[in-house]
Amino acid sequence: MMIMKQHLIFTLSFLLLFFLHCSRTLAQAPAQAPAQAPAPAGPTNVTKILEKAGQFTVLIRLMKATEVANQLLGQLNNTNNGITIFAPTDNAFSSLKSGTLNSLTDEQQVELVQFHIVPTYLSSSQFQTVSNPLRTQAGDSGDGKFPLNVTTSGNSVNITTGLTNTSVSGTIYTDGQLAVYQVDKVLQPLQIFDPRPPAPAPAPAKSKKKAAAVTDSPDDDTPADNSKAVSLTMQNVILFGVSAIVIALSL
Repeated sequence: MMIMKQHLIFTLSFLLLFFLHCSRTLAQAPAQAPAQAPAPAGPTNVTKILEKAGQFTVLIRLMKATEVANQLLGQLNNTNNGITIFAPTDNAFSSLKSGTLNSLTDEQQVELVQFHIVPTYLSSSQFQTVSNPLRTQAGDSGDGKFPLNVTTSGNSVNITTGLTNTSVSGTIYTDGQLAVYQVDKVLQPLQIFDPRPPAPAPAPAKSKKKAAAVTDSPDDDTPADNSKAVSLTMQNVILFGVSAIVIALSL
């Protein structure tokens, strides 16, 4: 009986020590860190989207050289403004006449890239209801400047600039703010590739000097009138002299 009591006391003591040790260990253990939130999505980068899609190296180079890529990066990530881009493939650029891009001034290269960018998000279904001409980032959409017209026929989206006729051949990217569509021709604006000559200057007003000279010239009849006056005076003198002689003889 005594042995059983000792065994029970030993067991209880061991359990008490075990619980005390566990409680101290738990108290010293660091609190578990909360689960990390998912990393935020990176900024929308048009050139990276085009690089991932492939076959847009010329457009990417132009965007970087003209600083348009940086402008788009700021617009997409610092504002809520939508953007639509018509992206010509490398084959589209290669179909241009040799030396075309190098013949453009820096300003014209910027305008060419901006002509492919509409400062509004357009889904594929919205092409059916847009108002033409579309205004691009190149500026004035008036006749002879930078007009861009979009029409639809079924599921086909057709684009014309007055020089280029093409259609959207695929959707590269869309997220509700940015839409990038593939086109198989470079969109050539009239302002760059077929500029109109400036309007002729108005004709100068006709000179009035000749009329003034005629008005200011002396009357052509004046010498004749003077001669007549002298002739009458001489006749009067002669008549007066004859009359005086006749009177003298009569006396």
